[in-house]
Amino acid sequence: MFSSRMNPSSLLYGTLEEMHELAFIERPIRRSLKTAEEIDQLTVDEDLNDIERAVYLLSVGQEVQRASVISNLPSLVRQNPAETFRRVVPKVRDILNGSGAEIQLAAAASFLTILQDDIILIHTHTYSILKTVLLHLNHRDTVVSNAWLETLLSAINTLPKETIKQEVLNPLLYQSQLSHSLQARLASCRILGKVSCKLDSHIVKKELLPLARSLCQDVEFEVRASMCRQLETIVRATGVEDVRAEIFSDLIELAADEESSVRLAAFDTIINLMELMDSDDRLHVVVPLVMSVCDESAQMDETVVASLSFQFGKLCSGLADSLSDEQKRNLLQRFKMLCNAGLQAEGNEPDDNNEATLIRCNCCYNLPAMVVFVEPTHFLSELYPSVSGLCCDPDVSVRRSAAASFYQVVKLLSPNVQVVHKELLALLQDDALEVLDALMNHLEETLELIISRGENLTQDNKFPELLSALLLAEQKVGCSLRWRLHEKLLQRYNCLARLLPGELLHQNFSPRIFTILTTNKVLPVQKEAARTFCIFLRYNRKPEQRQEMMGRLLEGLAQGRSYWNRLRFLDVCEMATEIFSRKYFNKHFLIPALELVHDPVANVRYKLCQLLPRFRLSLHLPADKQLLQQLDFCVQKLLCKEKDKDVVATIRKTVLELDKLDLTEPFQKRQERDLLDQKKEKEETLLLEMQLERQQSEGKLNSDKHTEKKRKDSKTTLSATKSMSVSSSGATLSSSGKEIRKAKLSRSRSLSSQPTTSKPSNSDRPLKVKELSSSSALGKSPVLQNKEDCLRTTHFTMSTQSTSSMPVLIRCNTTSLLDRSSNLDHRSSTTDHRTSILDQRDHRTSNVDHRSNMMEQRTTTLDHRDHKTSTLDHRDHRTSTLDQRSKTMERVCGVKDSQSRKLSINRKSNSYSVQSERD
Repeated sequence: MFSSRMNPSSLLYGTLEEMHELAFIERPIRRSLKTAEEIDQLTVDEDLNDIERAVYLLSVGQEVQRASVISNLPSLVRQNPAETFRRVVPKVRDILNGSGAEIQLAAAASFLTILQDDIILIHTHTYSILKTVLLHLNHRDTVVSNAWLETLLSAINTLPKETIKQEVLNPLLYQSQLSHSLQARLASCRILGKVSCKLDSHIVKKELLPLARSLCQDVEFEVRASMCRQLETIVRATGVEDVRAEIFSDLIELAADEESSVRLAAFDTIINLMELMDSDDRLHVVVPLVMSVCDESAQMDETVVASLSFQFGKLCSGLADSLSDEQKRNLLQRFKMLCNAGLQAEGNEPDDNNEATLIRCNCCYNLPAMVVFVEPTHFLSELYPSVSGLCCDPDVSVRRSAAASFYQVVKLLSPNVQVVHKELLALLQDDALEVLDALMNHLEETLELIISRGENLTQDNKFPELLSALLLAEQKVGCSLRWRLHEKLLQRYNCLARLLPGELLHQNFSPRIFTILTTNKVLPVQKEAARTFCIFLRYNRKPEQRQEMMGRLLEGLAQGRSYWNRLRFLDVCEMATEIFSRKYFNKHFLIPALELVHDPVANVRYKLCQLLPRFRLSLHLPADKQLLQQLDFCVQKLLCKEKDKDVVATIRKTVLELDKLDLTEPFQKRQERDLLDQKKEKEETLLLEMQLERQQSEGKLNSDKHTEKKRKDSKTTLSATKSMSVSSSGATLSSSGKEIRKAKLSRSRSLSSQPTTSKPSNSDRPLKVKELSSSSALGKSPVLQNKEDCLRTTHFTMSTQSTSSMPVLIRCNTTSLLDRSSNLDHRSSTTDHRTSILDQRDHRTSNVDHRSNMMEQRTTTLDHRDHKTSTLDHRDHRTSTLDQRSKTMERVCGVKDSQSRKLSINRKSNSYSVQSERD
């Protein structure tokens, strides 16, 4: 577009014309800045020492050289004070007479440096400086005079009392007269305040106090204001009791002065002296003055109001006990008005007024004192609107001041920190980085108070808002060029590892910190991100999350494609040696770091060589013998195959350092390092145990609920099965008794003549019972229902055996047999009764066992595995109970067998007797 309009010939012509004009410009060029004569004058013999050279330049040198020598005077005093004060200082004193302002300022600054640094220790040297200072104190140039005044005030601190009385006090009394200039009287006011701290109280009261009162009545308001500010020092030097009447009357008079600066000075002095006053003075002097100033603040000068706003917190705290409720409300109302100074009613738009902004900044400074004055219980109703308005002020400087005082406010509101949660979010999300910078100074303490004591954050769903605000603040700072603020913010975020749950930290902050570690290009920010990531890793209690974070470090950094990422992994290893224990570091970090010896980039190997001594300190022999061999192999590889000259030089220094490491390190330092490592290892173990206990407690809560439900179900099932087993056993025994009686009657009525013996049946019975008992003892593992079925069959077989084993009698007398059978029936019924009693005892024993088993179930609900074991024990106990029943039945059957044998023998004897009678 432009090429079509421009003519190439005209462009060339314009260029040639400009070159032609430049060709005719002739500028005189000096070949050298100094002439040969000037160079000869500036040349100094190199054989002269420093003192001789300084004397030579002060004598014949130019003004620039003299100023240089005077500026270098403190270093000459450090090297050789005696010669300097003997030969150089007199030359300086001679030059100062009639010299310009440059040399005067250089001399004043040099003497001030000598006095402040305590370079000289001899008072005679100080006296020589004092004479020079007093000589040039009344210089016509105000800047030079003020410079010499600062030197004199510094010299007073090092002078003895006698020297001050003789050399300073007499000129002071002379210069304070009205005949002298305003500058001399202003200097006298400052010297008077400084001298009062060095002299005795009776001298101050006798000689200095009348002079101070006369200067308070000076015709110039600058002198009155300057002397009014020095009254505080005089009162503290003499004591309030001695000068109460004189000083307070003068201060009240000065507080009503026609000049605002004098009133301001008197007001500040009264507030500063308030801590030295008693209750009566506060009530009758300070309170009326303060209330009058607050009432007239609307008509006062803004400078006075700004001073009032700066002292407001101290004023309210000092007068809290002397004020009535009405006066407290008035002061609080005045503070609220000061918080809105310079803001329009609609929209809170600020006026272009620096004094109003300063007033609001002073209100932010006094917020902690006002919280104490209002009391935290009334903060929400009385002071919260003002705090909220200052945190959202349209001026950046006001919000920065509010952020600087926010921690103190939160600290005072510690039980109810959720009240200012909204203001914290507003400050974290502020667009101005200055506000965030001011908040970062105490962000760790603030977050600790907010998170640890704000129990309602989770209930009110404010916790996610705080986390998002913290992340947005970091992203905002990361996008800016203020890398120092970014580094500070990451350093403050280390506390989140102790305050936030591990799940939230792993989901929200760990990925962001790792992103900064891999993408940020500022090295200090990356190192701080590495430290923060290591701290997050150390305080993470879940093993799977820790493994995931370690895998991310190894894949993204140690095995990264960019050498920059591999260098960052070595930075992480350097941080890990300080944060983790040696055991954890050797297990997870050491081997991946040593594998970087094969890295193709020399910078990575160079960094690895620098870290090898640190890695060697993490090894503890003989447990880490294999790791030591790998480290030695790494060193040998670098010594043998390294080609880069910088890496070779570094590895040679590292080898020498490794050789001296075990020899030069003191035993006490090594022991302290071992103790610190043991402490770290215990903390790491404790963190893992806490996580395991937490998981177990959560699992136990769930298992307790499940066990309680299962216990209720099993209780009903066990009661049902018990009743069924008892009823079945009783029914079996009763049925067996009836069958026995029927068999007896049938045998008694039978007339068979071939008797049989019962020995084989008696010999078989105990064997079968033993087999059943052994089978029941071996059958502990089957299901409860199958076991009960087996036991029921056992009872049934035992009853059938007892019935089948009864003897058969032949050739008996029918009548005697019937009688004897009735006796036998009676005995059998008695045996049945005894059996039922034994069954009842067994039933009671089973109930007791059941209750004991229930107690065992209740005690084993804390551990699921123990519960299973107790269940098996319960089954074994029931089996043993059934075995006892079987043995009891065996005994009963043995008794019955013995009775039946006796009966058969009697029957046989009877039958033989009948046969013999027949024969």
